[in-house]
Amino acid sequence: MANSSGLNRAGVLSRVTVAAITAALVGTTTAAVAADAPQRSVSGVQQQASNASAFAASTAAVTPVNALYGVNSAGTIYGYVPNGQGGLTLPTENSGTGWNYSQHINQVDQTADGKSDGLFDVTGGTLYYTKWNTTPRKIGAGWGIYNKLVSVGNTGGAAADDLLARDSAGVLWHYLGYGTGSLTTRTKISAGWGGYNQLAGKGDLTSDGKADLVARDAAGVLWLYKGTGNYKTPFTGRTKISAGWGGFNALVSVGDINYDGVTDLMARDAAGALWLYKGTGNATMPFYNRVKIGTGGWNGFKQLF
Repeated sequence: MANSSGLNRAGVLSRVTVAAITAALVGTTTAAVAADAPQRSVSGVQQQASNASAFAASTAAVTPVNALYGVNSAGTIYGYVPNGQGGLTLPTENSGTGWNYSQHINQVDQTADGKSDGLFDVTGGTLYYTKWNTTPRKIGAGWGIYNKLVSVGNTGGAAADDLLARDSAGVLWHYLGYGTGSLTTRTKISAGWGGYNQLAGKGDLTSDGKADLVARDAAGVLWLYKGTGNYKTPFTGRTKISAGWGGFNALVSVGDINYDGVTDLMARDAAGALWLYKGTGNATMPFYNRVKIGTGGWNGFKQLF
């Protein structure tokens, strides 16, 4: 009995010692990881104003004009400025670093002037807002429940861009923007969005002054959801645009690329080429035929926004 008690005490002491050492190592490791984690930074590249005079009578919204950004596997962001002719200007330097672990990056306009002011992103399940040339600001935790975030503009009737989030059950939620990077609590839009593998938009596609959304299903069909401006029901029922969109691995809109006052859409194919679908402003046929604006290499970006 005495020997047994001695062994038990020795075992307890050993476990306590091991636990203390382990805790110390975990604390050291956590601190080291935190110290070594990339510090995110980003700056917005120069953006020009859209020539929307031809559409001034038909739309009450400012058509956004933004650079296209891409982040590669090294966490480096590059910005490509629209050249006004339907193409993009190659960047002379990178626009940000440290975005290795960020997901769902979206640029947003907080001041309703048609130009983005910063980024929303999810890193480690936490939502951050980063104003250009500043450090990320934590908005809230718990965002790991969403598998898609997209900001297509002002979808709730106020000035600032809002945020859409889809959860794993296929429910789409609406967060209104305050114009400061902060958001309201979420409002449920509807279920049934799990059948889409791409959601995109940035501004008005139908010349009614409301921000619209496009969604691609598993069969490669692209659908249009017209904006209403009502934060409780921000979109109408869907209408079919066309089939044949299954060959693209990314759809993205940053606004008006060719400076005609209408929002456009870009698509990246499996070969890494980038295509532009110029907007028509017509809900019945929202896009003209595609034009190649990037011959290759665009698959080097894990995200385009």
